[in-house]
Amino acid sequence: MRVARSCCDFEAIKAFYCEGLGFALLGSFEGHNGFDGLIIGHPNAPYHLEFTIEHGVTAPRAPDHEALLVFYLPEREEWQKRVDMMRQAGYEAVPSNNDYWDQVGITFEDPDGYRVVLQNRAWST
Repeated sequence: MRVARSCCDFEAIKAFYCEGLGFALLGSFEGHNGFDGLIIGHPNAPYHLEFTIEHGVTAPRAPDHEALLVFYLPEREEWQKRVDMMRQAGYEAVPSNNDYWDQVGITFEDPDGYRVVLQNRAWST
């Protein structure tokens, strides 16, 4: 799965998702039909994130505080490692708009106002 969205600043996005969350820069492109882009993720994961900048266009900020990307990290040690990485990279947690996410998780806001939740539980339907 690819989750794609526009952004304003590649360097800030790389810092947040790569340095903070521990993702890798998997690829990039320039001048593709008026767009530049970054592909970020984990090499063996079944998903990746695509961030684009359209030439001459300023990307809007997140529409609200419920624009979330949630990562379920059920093992406490791995969850704590990711939280610590975010803090060491200089990112502070923000209170969730919906306090459900604060019960066993922590929320961070990326440079464009989109929120990432690190949830310390397994995902289930």
